[in-house]
Amino acid sequence: MGDFFGERYRQILFASWQHLWLVAQCLVLATIIAVLIAVLVYRSKSLSGVANGISAIGLTIPSFALIGLLIVPFGFGVLPAVIVVTFFAALPILRNAIVGLNNIEPTVVESAKGIGMSRMKTLISVELPMAWPVILSGVRISAQMVMGVAAVVSYALGPGLGGYIFSGLSRLGGANSLESVITGVVGVVILALILDLILLGIGRLTTPRGIRV
Repeated sequence: MGDFFGERYRQILFASWQHLWLVAQCLVLATIIAVLIAVLVYRSKSLSGVANGISAIGLTIPSFALIGLLIVPFGFGVLPAVIVVTFFAALPILRNAIVGLNNIEPTVVESAKGIGMSRMKTLISVELPMAWPVILSGVRISAQMVMGVAAVVSYALGPGLGGYIFSGLSRLGGANSLESVITGVVGVVILALILDLILLGIGRLTTPRGIRV
């Protein structure tokens, strides 16, 4: 195992960076999309129910199936990987964003309106900051989930550590096949822990002490 890593550590580190960067970019994109949708639907029980239903159903879709569907129009490469990872990342964030916005006390919103805040300013200055800890919890859940999904999308020749996993599995029993699989799996777990620590730090920096959860 040590020889395998020693001979390929530069490639492994580069693949790890690609994997982490793919997940991080998709998380940012997914957070923006999910929060925008939540803002549009959270005041309506029916629309919130539809959004939550789509979120629940979306999580049941096998990532391999979605990759296969996207390969047809987009081919192999980074684009289908980004679409798949962003799609799965957005689902828990959307659910948490709706919950976070709905859990804000109506009296708080009314007080903001009472001092002359517009609807948009109330949303940006009061509601979203108060909902942020719950939204960030969804982001952390998504980060752990899509770190594994990002490994699966290597099937579509996306970047990351999944290549080591699939390469090892495809020649299981051959030379260095087990080492290749272990490298990919352990690398994904380590990256998930690192990203979670980063998000935890972001949460501490961006959440006022009075509303931390």
